[in-house]
Amino acid sequence: MELIKIKNLVKSFKQGSKTINAVDGIDLSVGQGDFVVIIGASGSGKSTLLSLLGGLDKPTSGQIEVGGRDFMKTNEAQLAKIRQKRIGFIFQSFNLIPTLTASQNVEAAIAIRGKNDIKKAEKMLEKVGLGSRASHLPSLLSGGEQQRVAIARALINEPELILADEPTGNLDSKTGQEIIELLHNLNKTNKQTIILITHDQDVRKYASKTYELKDGKII
Repeated sequence: MELIKIKNLVKSFKQGSKTINAVDGIDLSVGQGDFVVIIGASGSGKSTLLSLLGGLDKPTSGQIEVGGRDFMKTNEAQLAKIRQKRIGFIFQSFNLIPTLTASQNVEAAIAIRGKNDIKKAEKMLEKVGLGSRASHLPSLLSGGEQQRVAIARALINEPELILADEPTGNLDSKTGQEIIELLHNLNKTNKQTIILITHDQDVRKYASKTYELKDGKII
């Protein structure tokens, strides 16, 4: 079943008197349960594309549908609800709250919706192999452990789509591979669709689909 449909998607920015197409006429189809890897160098348009897929930014033109919703016709309040309920985000920089424990950081993703469930947060940490570190502050966790907390936070709302923006960018190669393998296993187990952007060609082997981006275009 098709989860994401993109046709002739364009995102433009003004740079002085010039117009730059960060995303330039992309066509893309992603099925439910796919593990999609989008590879490209810095400045290729990967992060911009991910922002459009997550409803964090509006396209300049084209068509983008996620879960049957036309993002071109969806207002900001509706997009915010979609992000809270249906999309999980994983970032390169972890974005953990330093004064909260690992379990509290995970719980924060549902607390924003007016819910509190520390036991569910702890269960998510167990799922990513971090159950024994639930009461630790981020400063007491390694980079790989902090990224596992971020993954647990992305999972707690049981989203149908997970968007991962260079999730191994701040990690050493061994830890980075462990994180990719964790995401791959979660994709197989939970049947959640994952779109991961990276500059690391080695990640291709985990993908059900791979795309390469250059100058805002799929090549």
